[in-house]
Amino acid sequence: MTIAAKFDNYPAGIKTKLLSLRELILEVAATTEGVGELEETLKWGQISYLTSQTGSGSLIRLDQHRSAPTEYAMYFHCQTTLVDTFREMFGQQFRYEGNRCLIFDVRKTIPAKALRQCIQLALTYHLTRKAAKSGVRRPARTTGR
Repeated sequence: MTIAAKFDNYPAGIKTKLLSLRELILEVAATTEGVGELEETLKWGQISYLTSQTGSGSLIRLDQHRSAPTEYAMYFHCQTTLVDTFREMFGQQFRYEGNRCLIFDVRKTIPAKALRQCIQLALTYHLTRKAAKSGVRRPARTTGR
């Protein structure tokens, strides 16, 4: 199955929201130093974004959430501290599922500014961890927008 076919298989409302998340991920990647071009692929049957070129970040996946037909989610690698970090930073601005994902409802507005920060943290996860291990503080920087 192709990525386009995967998007086309979603119900219209979910597809629209997932395409918006896709655009946000690509925009954040393009404006965040050190991320490079993303690889868009299917992993575990989910639309996935990898920092294959630079290795700067952790995998981000998108899919309809299994709990309700109006829900969709942004998934993160469960062995990272990303979702815990999001929970600490943004509290109840998001709905969380364990250490795996942020869950959204098609009928509600996403807190875009906070989600942009979550995406940036995921796309620079390895850079930030590497800098922390070396004792250098390296915050993610954007180039604009």
